[in-house]
Amino acid sequence: MYIEIQRNAGASITDQIYQSIVDYIHSGLLQAGTRLPSVRNQSKKLGVSLVTVVKAYKKLEEDNYITSVQGKGTFVKENTVGEMLAEETSPFDWQLAFQDYLPRSQFARFLHTSEKIQLSSSMVDPGLLPTQLFEREFAQILSRNPKVLSRYAEIQGDSQLRNATSQYLENLGVTAAPEQILITNGTQQGLDLIARTFIGNGDVVVTEAPTYPGAIDVFRGRGAIILSVPVDSEGMRVDLLQNLCDKYKPKMIYITAPFHNPTGTVMSPKRQRQILEIAQNIQCIIIEDDSCSEIYYGKKPPAPIKKMDFSGHVIYLKGLSKILAPGCRIGLLVASGSIFNRLYAAKANADLGNSLLAQKTILPLIESKKMQDHLRKLRIALKLRRDLVLALLSEHAPSEITWLVPQGGLNLWISLPFWMNADHLLMEAKKQQLNFLPGSACYPVEQENHHLRLSFSYVNENLLSEGIKILCKILHSGISSKAMHENAPYF
Repeated sequence: MYIEIQRNAGASITDQIYQSIVDYIHSGLLQAGTRLPSVRNQSKKLGVSLVTVVKAYKKLEEDNYITSVQGKGTFVKENTVGEMLAEETSPFDWQLAFQDYLPRSQFARFLHTSEKIQLSSSMVDPGLLPTQLFEREFAQILSRNPKVLSRYAEIQGDSQLRNATSQYLENLGVTAAPEQILITNGTQQGLDLIARTFIGNGDVVVTEAPTYPGAIDVFRGRGAIILSVPVDSEGMRVDLLQNLCDKYKPKMIYITAPFHNPTGTVMSPKRQRQILEIAQNIQCIIIEDDSCSEIYYGKKPPAPIKKMDFSGHVIYLKGLSKILAPGCRIGLLVASGSIFNRLYAAKANADLGNSLLAQKTILPLIESKKMQDHLRKLRIALKLRRDLVLALLSEHAPSEITWLVPQGGLNLWISLPFWMNADHLLMEAKKQQLNFLPGSACYPVEQENHHLRLSFSYVNENLLSEGIKILCKILHSGISSKAMHENAPYF
């Protein structure tokens, strides 16, 4: 277990130790029943006072993450009451002392889980994707050119696909020559390439709060100091961003736009301009992560910030896998100047290029009018599911529960009473075959446990209705038992 102490991070060392262990537990890197290092050993290893570690462990125990057993040690707490701790010794205990540099990997735990009702990951129902079209195209490609499987693609990406996506991006308001486009294994790889290339230990990255948890995982893995700025109905609070930038001079500003993930709100053009001006003034990079700007439920959103960028301050990430074919893992990274050249080198080091077959498979759809027909139908279908969830919440949710109406994207952000912990709520939901993303995964700094993200895009209407009703029953039960919430496992 690797805990990095950053003495200029703005958070106390006690809080850093606490947060690091919480991240390990939420990521599944420390499982229930695992024995933690003793306070004395942890103090010696981290080079901090015994009192500092004692305070961190005490806070972890108060928040029900760990438990101390007299004469045996301190253990990660079990998820359910009544289960036994792991055996006192294990043949794998030595592995805890084997150094790693992976401080957090929370988001991956929610991508593929066994629960029947999957509301945790913002994927699109396979029945809404053009799968049959891709099946035919796949067969035709192999028939016309069987050698496609024996060839590497260009590291930058297939030239035909880059030409087609250049035009596609133009329709979204982003002008990018094929030479400025790098084909990636989804936007997640784009994030990883940027982080590995430009972020080192102690570099400051500013994110929204809340934000996409996969980005937090990547930045934490590079040893970044992550500072967060709250969002409102227009996006990241520029007044607070300016204050942070004046004080810390961040290297990167990460935003999810035009539809914020996880709240679904739209960043206004005014905020876009202000954020770009800040980045230009302090000479930092904006990472603009656009996973699904095509999925809007009212008017079309503003064009990305990249449209206003004429000096290379914005690295634009565009996801295509989610709305077309997740199995193809196709994303776009747009950058210019030496920034692009260095990211190209990072891509070469990572994998020498995407699958040529996957790129050729999606190419005909990108080039044809069928793409816009598909997106129009997808917007209609997902709006119906969004509206179904909103109607069910209005009918069945307790009055203490609030939510934001997403203007686009695939998620709904729900806020609980401040005393209710969504992580504990998830334990109860899983017993009833329901899964969602607890809001704690979306906060890089502060611990806000009274939110959750529901993704309404993956399961069908019947399962969606069942899941929302189950969630509302759990919420009613929790609120009615408020007086017991400190002892009950789902409060």
